[in-house]
Amino acid sequence: RALGSRSIMGDARSEKMQETMNLKIKFRESFRPFAPAVLREDVDEFFEMKPDENSPYMLLVAPVQGSKRLNIEEVETVRGLEKLKQSRSSVPAITHVDYSARVQTIDMEHHPRFYKIISAFKEKTGCGVVINTSFNVRGEPIVNTPEDAYRCFMNTNMDVLVLENIILLKHEQPNAREIDIEAYLAEFALD
Repeated sequence: RALGSRSIMGDARSEKMQETMNLKIKFRESFRPFAPAVLREDVDEFFEMKPDENSPYMLLVAPVQGSKRLNIEEVETVRGLEKLKQSRSSVPAITHVDYSARVQTIDMEHHPRFYKIISAFKEKTGCGVVINTSFNVRGEPIVNTPEDAYRCFMNTNMDVLVLENIILLKHEQPNAREIDIEAYLAEFALD
């Protein structure tokens, strides 16, 4: 599991982020769910969990709070992938079809850097929840070195890579447009 150290993060509020991350970064089916990382003090705002309930290792599944759910009409004719694509909450990128999520709680004591990143996101957006998924593409092991991270970054459609205190923007990288993504993906057996 990605627990914030070797992770790909995204905006959980975006209706398109789940599909975008799956297709353009993870190179897998668009409907596959992502898990949220949430500031511990915000957990009961977004999920049906007690304020003191902790899930630092992403081992707990909890329903999204009723107040965050969207009033959607379940149309009988909507089936398959179209049903999976319906936004179900104010954080649709991490809300599963049954309104659940596999929650990771983040606090300053146990994960200060990740906590600061999500806190900065909350300061800008008002939302203390982000998508948190493993830093790899489908069929590939999770990145293990800075070289692995850079290679994965350059061969996917990620926009930004953060390595410790270094921020790399894709459009500033040499040869960014010359990368052969198909050759890169062929190196790994898809699951």
